[in-house]
Amino acid sequence: MASTVRTRFAPSPTGFLHIGGARTALFSWAFARRHGGTFVLRIEDTDVARSTPEAVQAILDGMNWLGLEWDEGPFYQMQRMDRYKAVIQEMLAAGTAYPCYMSSEELDALREAQRARGEKPRYDGRWRPEAGKVLPEPPAGVQPVIRFKNPTEGVVGWDDLVKGRIEIANAEMDDLIIARPDGTPTYNFCVVVDDWDMGITQVIRGDDHVNNTPRQINILKALGAEVPQYAHLSMILGDDGQKLSKRHGAVSVTQYDDDGYLPDAVINYLARLGWSHGDDEIFSRAQLVEWFDLDHITPSAAQFNTEKLNWLNAHYIKQADNAVLAADVSRRLARREVNPEAGPALEAIIALYKDRVSTLNELADAAEPFYIDLHVAPELLAQHLTDAARTALATLRGKLAEASWEKAALSAAIKETCTEHGMKMPHVAIPLRVVLLGQPQTPSIDAVLETMGRELVLARLDRAL
Repeated sequence: MASTVRTRFAPSPTGFLHIGGARTALFSWAFARRHGGTFVLRIEDTDVARSTPEAVQAILDGMNWLGLEWDEGPFYQMQRMDRYKAVIQEMLAAGTAYPCYMSSEELDALREAQRARGEKPRYDGRWRPEAGKVLPEPPAGVQPVIRFKNPTEGVVGWDDLVKGRIEIANAEMDDLIIARPDGTPTYNFCVVVDDWDMGITQVIRGDDHVNNTPRQINILKALGAEVPQYAHLSMILGDDGQKLSKRHGAVSVTQYDDDGYLPDAVINYLARLGWSHGDDEIFSRAQLVEWFDLDHITPSAAQFNTEKLNWLNAHYIKQADNAVLAADVSRRLARREVNPEAGPALEAIIALYKDRVSTLNELADAAEPFYIDLHVAPELLAQHLTDAARTALATLRGKLAEASWEKAALSAAIKETCTEHGMKMPHVAIPLRVVLLGQPQTPSIDAVLETMGRELVLARLDRAL
């Protein structure tokens, strides 16, 4: 399989790249990488009314942020119209497709009558050429649609790489329209020609496409093309078990960047949405590529779990290089018009807080007070900066002005202050935290002092006292 695998990701640019699409892209990418194959990106933009350049760019941005590099493409269906039309002409000549002059009004009336009789609404084949059948005269001035001459007997089936054997009787399907009256080919037809021309060997896609597959297989067979293997992925449910919505996950992939997630964490999380490798929860991209297969994709729906994503993201933040995190957090601070050059070294603050956060936005939140003109909430000062605390902090301020600026000496200065004033550590450390950073809880106070630097610490103490 190593030299022949060709997979594709084929989104429609009618919106952003969301988590479901990203998982499909990831599985297609990982399968191709696992087998040394080729991963193709194809933009299915035939829905001209709804496709937009902005949506195309959003898809490309999402793929790039996730690091899902494609080997070929992006190919655009609208740029392949001549090819589709040529294949339709070949099918008309071969008798595997035919013109149908039935108007939409006639078709609606037919379906209404069928429903009234309790029948499944479907095209009745009145323009389908058959041996010995006399077709009506084509009505003047009517541009026909082109229909595929679907087999009427037997079954069409495939061994789905996720769902197992699926078979559908050909009698259940009517003759699919493959070109509209203006000659524009339809979605199901374009997909078939694309997969054929691009030599796709495994079609990995969402299970909302299961109903399209038998029609596509029949068209491929009519063209004499090799039929790829199909793997249909079950849907992703939200945290509450309902269909994924914008409220829980069905947002643009780039929104996860905005919300402070690392791409490696999102990739790791997506890989575990419906696929597993034993009990492994945390693994690198390299491990994913080494392990990935289609045998361990569950056919049941996967459930999105924000808590688990946050847990994974926290793990990846802890493992990340401080300089890399600082570069990202610096950009986030800049968007808030906060200048991280105007204060302590950002990398030092990252090191102080990275074990305490779940997202990069939380890391930016933690860093921000080090760089702004801090105004502590009056109610917080009133609660913690009592007269006793104020007196103790004045003593501490004098010691800090003379202390060697490293953690051991700073810790000793705080302990000496506590002893001199007969106070327990929290009664000094908490007011100090409030004065310095506007919050009663921070990392170890001696580490905070060391990171802030003498000048900033003394300036904030002077303002408060």
